[in-house]
Amino acid sequence: MTQSTPAYGTADASYQAAGEIDGIRRLVDDFYQEMDSWEGAQELRALHAPDLASARAKLSAFLSGWLGGPRLFQQQYGGISIPAFHAKWDVGPELRDQWLECMARAIAKQPYSPAFASYLLEQLRVPANRVVQASQAMRQAQQ
Repeated sequence: MTQSTPAYGTADASYQAAGEIDGIRRLVDDFYQEMDSWEGAQELRALHAPDLASARAKLSAFLSGWLGGPRLFQQQYGGISIPAFHAKWDVGPELRDQWLECMARAIAKQPYSPAFASYLLEQLRVPANRVVQASQAMRQAQQ
């Protein structure tokens, strides 16, 4: 009897493919390094605190659960709606694209299989687009 690897997005397959929590932390560290160093992300970086330690911890904890691993964000901080949380900022397509480009650059630095790297970036587009929608809806409601 052969045992097949679960598809990404099922059980903890994505969490495993990302290298579990240590791999996720490396991804997040590289993501914030890209945001700090890539000139194209200056507008995005300006929305964050000078010290990124809290942002790093929270994004790592969130991605752990989002990728099918331990729900560290819920355990440490409680529940969150990513679009609703980010709606307080005026997030349009430009900021979304800066965020996704920083993430793409960080993903490219990881030892992920090409299939998982592509899958992960595609999946991250979903919440990124929802953040834009929530932010734009908030702006329209305030008019």
